[in-house]
Amino acid sequence: MRKIFTGFRINCMIFGLGLLLTIWLSNFVSLGHELDSLRNGVLRIHILANSDSDEDQALKLQVRDVLLEHSDELFSGSGSVEEALLNAEGVLNDVEEIAQQTVCSMGYDYKVHAEIVDMHFDNRVYGDITMPSGMYTALRVTIGEAEGHNWWCVMYPPLCIPAAGEVIPDEKAEDIFFSDTQQEIMHNPQKYKVRFAIWDKVKSWF
Repeated sequence: MRKIFTGFRINCMIFGLGLLLTIWLSNFVSLGHELDSLRNGVLRIHILANSDSDEDQALKLQVRDVLLEHSDELFSGSGSVEEALLNAEGVLNDVEEIAQQTVCSMGYDYKVHAEIVDMHFDNRVYGDITMPSGMYTALRVTIGEAEGHNWWCVMYPPLCIPAAGEVIPDEKAEDIFFSDTQQEIMHNPQKYKVRFAIWDKVKSWF
């Protein structure tokens, strides 16, 4: 009788552990899909300065400000990240021309180039949110040698609001375009750092 009872307890423990593992894996995969959806659902803008000199960094911000002034006419009307990408591809020449004119008007002869790229970003903090590291699609604007620190923001959804010489996050857009889980990820990135590293490693195996 004792053997039967012991065997029953062992079976219950195995069943319980299996159930816990199943729940953990389900939550892990669900969180991983939310991370992928976050990465794939945004179009970033990425402006690289010629160098890290004060002058070149100031020029980078001047280019940023001018592009954001034209953001409505250049990037508006996107109902999805796919539309935003198509719109961005359609105005690359305009973006390049506006940025080039800005550089020249400031007395520099740096060449400006605009392109759409898929590139890896480290964790990037913007206001109160952190975009987790990973591969993102970005509109990249390079100035001159493009060896200086960069400025970035999320072009779609439209999170960049020009405000008195600086740029602030649009919290209303954050609520509209990102799920509760994605907002949790962006506001508490350290909480998920290990799980995301495991998720990306597992995906790389397949």
